[in-house]
Amino acid sequence: MERADTTVTIPDKAYFKIGEVCELTGIKTHTLRYWETEFSIIKPKRAGSRQRLYRRADVENILLIKRLIHEDGLTIAGARKFLAKRRGAGATLSSPPPAAPVQPQLLQKIKQELIAIKEILQ
Repeated sequence: MERADTTVTIPDKAYFKIGEVCELTGIKTHTLRYWETEFSIIKPKRAGSRQRLYRRADVENILLIKRLIHEDGLTIAGARKFLAKRRGAGATLSSPPPAAPVQPQLLQKIKQELIAIKEILQ
């Protein structure tokens, strides 16, 4: 399966406006603003006009968070813990994450099967 961050080519420039980041990442502006409050690794600078200016590292981190949440199925809290653990281990944010977590749909199916087995045994 191809990862989202490998298909994005980030232009070689110092700063990106929020609209440019939205186009590059496929994330909506309100989501980016929310993620700024949830993830300390996203720290856009502010221009004199108070417009957010994202660095290349911010864009890379946004793509990583997007992958963790949308592809790997982590929650916001799970992604935050994952990033904190990796920072603590000294890994770079661009290194690949470990195996993907179990999908919620799979857990639900297993739970239903266990309930069916329990009913048979009773």
